[in-house]
Amino acid sequence: MENKLILRIAGIGRKNPSKPVLKNINVFEHYFDIQNKLKYDELSKLDGSLTRRELIVRFLLLNAVLDQGPDLEGVRKLLINVVNELYKKEIRILHRPLDFFKELGISIDSILRTHKSIKEIRSEIWAKENNSNAERYNLFMDNTKQVLNYAVFRWGVPLCVPLLIEKDKKYNGNIHEYLESFVSAEIMSREIKDNERYGLGKAIGDKAGHLFAKWFVHSFKMTTKTDKNWGAFSYELPFDSNAGRVLFRTGIISDWVSIKELIKYNVVQKGEGKGGKHYIRVTNLRGKKSEILGNDEKFFEKYKEVVTEQLKTQSRPRTVQLQQVPNVLLLDSNYGIGDLDDGLIYIGTNFCFNHENPKCSECPIKNDCVGFTKNKELITEYRT
Repeated sequence: MENKLILRIAGIGRKNPSKPVLKNINVFEHYFDIQNKLKYDELSKLDGSLTRRELIVRFLLLNAVLDQGPDLEGVRKLLINVVNELYKKEIRILHRPLDFFKELGISIDSILRTHKSIKEIRSEIWAKENNSNAERYNLFMDNTKQVLNYAVFRWGVPLCVPLLIEKDKKYNGNIHEYLESFVSAEIMSREIKDNERYGLGKAIGDKAGHLFAKWFVHSFKMTTKTDKNWGAFSYELPFDSNAGRVLFRTGIISDWVSIKELIKYNVVQKGEGKGGKHYIRVTNLRGKKSEILGNDEKFFEKYKEVVTEQLKTQSRPRTVQLQQVPNVLLLDSNYGIGDLDDGLIYIGTNFCFNHENPKCSECPIKNDCVGFTKNKELITEYRT
């Protein structure tokens, strides 16, 4: 099975990568050359007692946990500005995670102050793009207004992972070595959440775990592994609302599974969306099977290669799991899962907005989108 639209989206993603701007972190300033390219040959160089690679990985894990919410640009500004402000006050939360807790009052004040300044700049822009009210602009996760819970739970838990590894005197005190102790990037993404001792639990979701894997392997190339189980197809696509919305509206997902099955899987929840529209809960795709692709012998052979040799999640697969389909569709191309995710983010945040009047006429894939060309209800009647 081939999906040319998937390849087009991946190509768009390669030209429009979505990732944190590390060079805007003051402590990372000297990690880049005059062309703003990361100095990969100096990642093992010490910055204090830790390598540059280790400090970047610590930041990316924190970023993956926080990189959720209604406004991606605002969320990333919040993290970068708070980290920079804390470092100016010698609260070196990446070098010494315990500093965040020792100076919790200062940390919380910084988060509140930064959030307020970003809201003043971004709220009207966000509200216009999302047909919403600027007063509803909130970057704290779970839509909470209590910063203490947000700070301790969402910031504190990922900062505790390197802290605990240091205290345990394991992996040479490096979270980087701990992460690469697993058999593949996909297994790593799961252990970030589920590991009995170091797992983040409810502080991180499946999407964020896969987002971190994308950054670790694809966006910033932090892994020292060279095997294909740490390569372009070694982790699953981060399924978030942007990915689900674009894949659903374009009709791509209908090649994998019928609407009837999506309703049975509780992916499509009729009448449960905003304004009484149907709600798409894309995370419910996880672990569900595709009868359509499972009966395609050629596809299934490639699927077995992906899950046994690259994801390392199964030894003898019997069914095709929906969340792993993109890996197979890209397998023989020049693109990877990271490119596809970047493309979905670019389209979802710039054109395919979560309301009935997205910027379809400006979208680069409009002519291949089923929702735009054939079935408007995929846009008007569904929300993510």
